[in-house]
Amino acid sequence: MELHFTKMEGIGNDYIYVDGINQEVPMDAEFISRISNRHFGIGGDGMIVILKSDQYDFKMRMFNLDGSEGMMCGNGIRCFAKFCYDHHLTDKKVLNIETKAGLRIVELIFDGDEVVGAKVDMQEPILNCKDIPVIFDQEKMINEKVMIGDQEYALTAVSMGNPHVITYVDSLDFDIETIGKQFEHHQIFPESVNTEFVEVINDHYLKMRVWERGSGETMACGTGACATAVAAVLNHKAGRKSWVRMDGGDLHIHWDEKDGHVYMTGPAGKVFEGEIEM
Repeated sequence: MELHFTKMEGIGNDYIYVDGINQEVPMDAEFISRISNRHFGIGGDGMIVILKSDQYDFKMRMFNLDGSEGMMCGNGIRCFAKFCYDHHLTDKKVLNIETKAGLRIVELIFDGDEVVGAKVDMQEPILNCKDIPVIFDQEKMINEKVMIGDQEYALTAVSMGNPHVITYVDSLDFDIETIGKQFEHHQIFPESVNTEFVEVINDHYLKMRVWERGSGETMACGTGACATAVAAVLNHKAGRKSWVRMDGGDLHIHWDEKDGHVYMTGPAGKVFEGEIEM
């Protein structure tokens, strides 16, 4: 039996997209990790499945490289919306998409007739420690010092539907694999955590590297960029509109003061399509 798929990427954050409406899709960890392997499979940061929703236009399920299921993916949801439009599953240009983190509203961006990106209403950031979750003795964790490994870091915790912790560095040239794993599995993060290491260039331009739980370092992270922009406002390092640069490219993030929502704008692209034997 063959599974039809489309490899897509949002500033280098690449996933294997499969239509779960018109074909049966295995969603077990062994299958997902196998096809996500860059040497023996299709290759990607994981798999994203398009499904019907009882409430909204579509339902998105996303899985990390190790087969674990994630709550949300900012780069992934832009490509998800492009997939739905490109594959004629809808002719809507604004999609309401169900995720494990709740509703996300995606407005497609066109160049002529081609979908080239999207603007996503990522809803309000979550700052309450118990809801992120992070085990901490205060309601919020903003610029709080914590020992990770043998070094003390000033941390800000933010959830964009999935948990993030942000710390500031003078240089992005360091061994992220060692420290990323220490952050991911630290005892104060009961559901593990995504970590953003951020270099502030100016009050509207931030650079970051990201270590994602279940996937390791990735070229980009949309929810991480949103969390980084929110943290920069909370720490008085940037304004409410900023560009976040990652290895894969830039995202524009706007934390709207009026409605409290975070809006993320960025590209979405198709790499190739194919079939794989299951």
